[in-house]
Amino acid sequence: MPHARRFRFGVQLHQPLPGLDWAGTARRVEELGYSTLFLPDHFGEQFAPIAAMAAAAAATERLKVGTLVFDNDYRHPVVLAKEMATIDVISEGRVEVGMGAGWMRSDYETSGIPMDEPRVRVDRLMEGVAVVKGLWGEDPVTLHGEHYRVTDLVGHPRPHSPGGPPLIIAGGSPRMLRFAGEHADIVGVNPSIHSGEIDADAARDGMADRMDRKVEWVKQGAGSRWDDLEINAWVPVVVLTDDARSVAEMVAPGFGLDPAHALDALESPMTMVGTAEEIAERLHERRERWGFSYHVVQNEAALELAPVVEALAGT
Repeated sequence: MPHARRFRFGVQLHQPLPGLDWAGTARRVEELGYSTLFLPDHFGEQFAPIAAMAAAAAATERLKVGTLVFDNDYRHPVVLAKEMATIDVISEGRVEVGMGAGWMRSDYETSGIPMDEPRVRVDRLMEGVAVVKGLWGEDPVTLHGEHYRVTDLVGHPRPHSPGGPPLIIAGGSPRMLRFAGEHADIVGVNPSIHSGEIDADAARDGMADRMDRKVEWVKQGAGSRWDDLEINAWVPVVVLTDDARSVAEMVAPGFGLDPAHALDALESPMTMVGTAEEIAERLHERRERWGFSYHVVQNEAALELAPVVEALAGT
């Protein structure tokens, strides 16, 4: 049986909430009871994550700030380790750092950054994680790998907490999830996005039957660390409604489901659909089945989900 952590919630924002500036947005997210304000790391219509993280931390008192997730191909790990340690010190330990191998094809195409095959991107991420974690420690780091060459480098500043900020690694494939289980503090169990864009195949990979298998891969990587991990779900579909069936029928095609199986979409941890009470019941079921206790919603859905956050956060 998965270990049961207390619920907490995050919101991933691309830009300020309607009618607010960025500082006001961060304060509103904090007031609503969210644990963490996250930014993605893409080249489209969004704030740059590092500057926005620092500004949000400066505007708040308790709110954690982080990324879902830094694309390792865009950020040299020596630079990233220093930037994150700096914000961690300034915010007195309110940073969570997500790292990933990169997936959005349009980012690579528009920026001109080469998009290597998945195996190479994951190899590079694994080296990058070793560099970042090493530089958050006390000893000099030397790593002469296939992708990075770091020699006798001491990380500075020292992070607020020994060992550095919590590290989030998210993925959907066996290799990524075993690696996350072995090295992360927080594991995002996600669909695999093989095409480079979120499509029906990716959504189908977020269905309940696939999650059973994915959590097993995390456990295989974690071994005795399993009870120390926090399991995270990225939730793009959030609708508070008295008519969950109608919403399920609307979103079912996006999951590759026919109308007869529309309600199966509500079992996916990528959805929160129903009344506040129905959603709360589903989140308890997901925590019991898979260990999901940390749920992250997107943009204005943070306002819609507020009653659920108020009821469940910390329980």
